[in-house]
Amino acid sequence: MSVSPLNTKIREANAKGKVALVPYLPAGYPTRERFWEELDKLDAAGASVIEIGMPFSDPVADGPVVEAACLKVLEDGITLQWILDGLRERKGRYNAALLLMGYLNPVLQYGPERFARACAEGGVSGLIIADMPIDEAGFLTDALKPHNVELIPLVGLNTSRERLEMYAKDAGGFVYMVSVLGTTGQRDSLPARVKEKLAEVREVFDIPVALGFGLKHPDQVAPFAGLMDAAVIGSALISHIEAGGDAASYMDIWTS
Repeated sequence: MSVSPLNTKIREANAKGKVALVPYLPAGYPTRERFWEELDKLDAAGASVIEIGMPFSDPVADGPVVEAACLKVLEDGITLQWILDGLRERKGRYNAALLLMGYLNPVLQYGPERFARACAEGGVSGLIIADMPIDEAGFLTDALKPHNVELIPLVGLNTSRERLEMYAKDAGGFVYMVSVLGTTGQRDSLPARVKEKLAEVREVFDIPVALGFGLKHPDQVAPFAGLMDAAVIGSALISHIEAGGDAASYMDIWTS
C-alpha cells in the first residue's frame, strides 16, 4: 500500500523544522455552519492533519471540555452520516490530511465496510477508536485497509514494550502517544515519564510519533524536541472558540 497522507503531511512539516500540528474539533462544533468555516481556517493556518470528532453520547476518554462540546453537537442533531456526507461534498478541498476520532459503537452501527467506503469517499485517511485496543481491531483493519484508511494506534505511559512491538508490526500513518493517564484536557505540565516513553515509542515505530492529551501551549512540547513529530491539540482549541476566539487566532499561538 502507498504511504499514508497522514505520514506524508507530518513529514512535510518536519522537513521544514516544525512539529506538525494536528488540531481536533468535534463534528458540528460550535455550530453546523461554523464547523466548516473553522475547518477551512485550520487548513489555511497550516494544520498537517485535522482530527474530526465523531459524535457519541458516552465519550469515556474525553475530559470535560471535549465531552461538553460533543454533547452539544449531539443535541444539535449532528450524526455520523452528517459528517461523512459533508466531507464527501468537500473532498479535495483540504491540504491537510483528515482523520476521524471516536468510539466503536457508532462505527459498528454504521457497518465497518460501509463506514470504510464512506471514509474513502470523503477523503479521510485515518481513524482513531478510543475504546478499542488495536489487537482486538482486526475486523476493522480488514475493512479499512482496502480503502487506504489507517487505524491509528493509541499508546500510553503504561503500554508495555511487548505491546508496542505488536502494534508497530501493522501500524501506518502515525502512532498517537497519550501524554497522561486519564482523560483528555488541558494541563499546565506533563508527567516526567513522557520523555522516557516517547524515546521508547520512537525506537519501536518507524512512522511519525504524535503527542496528545493535555497540550495547550507550544512551550509544553519544547522539551521533547527530536522525540515527537506532531502535536495533537483539542481541549485548548475548543476552550478558545468557546471564549469567543476562532481556529485562526488559536493556531497563531502555535505557528508564530
